[in-house]
Amino acid sequence: MSWKWEYAFGAEQAARTAPAGFLSEVERTADELVRAAEAFHVHGRAHDGIDPKGGDVVVPGGMFTYQVVVRSERVYIVQITYLGF
Repeated sequence: MSWKWEYAFGAEQAARTAPAGFLSEVERTADELVRAAEAFHVHGRAHDGIDPKGGDVVVPGGMFTYQVVVRSERVYIVQITYLGF
């Protein structure tokens, strides 16, 4: 299994109504988070500690909240907020 990102909870439904330009920024940034998590947690499936704290990321047009789950080798986008700026 390799690292990936995906929408979780209500973020997937919110993504259906968000503008394409905003979503492309969210997805581009999520790809960067995946690369960083993969580099930092080289042996993700063998991880036996607690998962790192997630965070909020500001992107053009709004923001999103993410959580890293190391043993699943996933970065979950748990909330997106389109503000239109």
